[in-house]
Amino acid sequence: MKFKYILFAATAGLMLTSCNEDSFLDNPPQGSLSDGVINGDNKVDLLTNAAYAALMGPSPQDWSVWCYPTTNWSYGSVRSDDAYKGGGGDGDLNDIHRMEIMDVDATNGNGDSKWYHLYTSVQRCNSALRMLENMTDEQLKDRNVQIAEMKVLRSHFYFELSRLFNRIVYFEENYTGNISALSNVEFTRDQILEKIATEMENAAKVLPETQPQIGRINKYMATAYAAKVNLYRAYKQDDETHKVVSIDHQLLQKVVEECDVLINSGKYDLLPNFQDLDKVSTGDNSKEAVFQVQYSMNDGSGSAGRINWSNLLNSPKGPYNGDGFFLPSQDLIDAYQTDENGLPLFDTYSAKHFDEWNADLNKSENTTANVDPRVDFVVGRPGITWKTYKDSPCQADWVRDQATYGQHTCKRFFVSPESSEMYKGWPWGASALNWNIIRYTDVLLWKAEALIEMNQNLDQARKLINKVRERAANKSYWVKDFNDDSKYAANYKISTYPEAGWTQDYARKALRFEMRLETAMEGERFFDLVRWGIAAETMNKYFEREKDKRVYYRIAKFTEGKDEYLPISQTQYNLSNGSYTQNPGYAQFK
Repeated sequence: MKFKYILFAATAGLMLTSCNEDSFLDNPPQGSLSDGVINGDNKVDLLTNAAYAALMGPSPQDWSVWCYPTTNWSYGSVRSDDAYKGGGGDGDLNDIHRMEIMDVDATNGNGDSKWYHLYTSVQRCNSALRMLENMTDEQLKDRNVQIAEMKVLRSHFYFELSRLFNRIVYFEENYTGNISALSNVEFTRDQILEKIATEMENAAKVLPETQPQIGRINKYMATAYAAKVNLYRAYKQDDETHKVVSIDHQLLQKVVEECDVLINSGKYDLLPNFQDLDKVSTGDNSKEAVFQVQYSMNDGSGSAGRINWSNLLNSPKGPYNGDGFFLPSQDLIDAYQTDENGLPLFDTYSAKHFDEWNADLNKSENTTANVDPRVDFVVGRPGITWKTYKDSPCQADWVRDQATYGQHTCKRFFVSPESSEMYKGWPWGASALNWNIIRYTDVLLWKAEALIEMNQNLDQARKLINKVRERAANKSYWVKDFNDDSKYAANYKISTYPEAGWTQDYARKALRFEMRLETAMEGERFFDLVRWGIAAETMNKYFEREKDKRVYYRIAKFTEGKDEYLPISQTQYNLSNGSYTQNPGYAQFK
């Protein structure tokens, strides 16, 4: 049985027996289940499965799962130069709109709810750990393995908290004091990330290479995650200004070694077709999937099943009948343009907009430029074939508010609307498509980044980046013209980077550009910009370029030393009885 199919029942059981998670700061540390339940046969599964279920986010009965997504589309993409909020205008989900224009304060509900849900997820892991540590190996044969799994999950939630809020509270399962009295500045960013990385690495030593159930954390998942955390650790930030002040080469070398564990294992590779990532039959638990959130459909858990409710608002209109949030920016689309050799236009891509909508003429302009074929894997463009849908190409009116956001939609994370893999009806566009926390592409690019920043073996970094580009260059999978499948839908031109001119500076540009193009709309871009120390420069240039078309950007400004992190909410400050310290740049608590 796949692990994802038992999660709902376990979570439901936990909900019947647990204390109230709505006030996690008040939860006593001794556990959530009664001794009678704890000592029952296999009842520990209730807690461990509930911790896994926390990866999916809140239950669909909690409206917040749609607005405070586990996929980070609003926190990691809309806050970046990759995406607009979308939907029915800038007043629709205004808290996310405020994040998009960097107008966030301690009253923002999206920040508060994200903090709350991540800490309740930490508490689920802690509850499971307390029970597991009170058992013996005779009672549970794989007890140490399950302890390692819970620590990886907890570290994942802490990593999300760290890169979202920076100043966070850190406590483990055996803390016996008053949680509400803990300080969020007891540990620095470096210390928090070191704790997370160490826990991942220690878990990897215990975990098996494979697990008996699909979806359970194994050695490679923990090792890959450790590499990611160590990559963040390597960029040392000033505690007040958030500027990158140094880069730790020893940590970068550790990133290389940890990535090599996966690369040399022979267990992972890129799918031949990028678009197969968005099909249940080919993308779920594939050779490219390193760490996925497991979803299911029609599993008896109510409504459509344990589907990805975080994406509910994001399906376009048209055949999905969706709400049309989360739209690709014009700047992202422009970034896919290539030169006569098929290489990116690092510094000049925005000089002329690609496929820009002319409302007066009711058509797109500048559609003949050379472009990376991934633009039509990621972006829905009017008149262009939509996945395998034969009834019509993508249409401009699939965007709800074209006057505010233009005519492009996000093509990722949904199966084709005619597919048997899609749930028919509400929730719109739902399927059992898993969500990638880490895919093998990430591992290749993390290693390349580490090599480039160390100025070590640059040619190996070039080959790693080229491996990703080679998949996109496979013409067998390029999108065809909707009306004539003997032609491609655009002037696709992409090539690999040559050895000549591959300096460290050029390689760094290539790596960062490749990471943007390959992982666009995956909720990572903003965090990459902050890690590299270029968020303020990048975002303010972006606002300036886009403000004539996206007029709401005329008041947008990224303030360095502030907007790299979200504020600690007033609600959480009050619940802590004044123990928390606000992040730099934000108004201090009253």
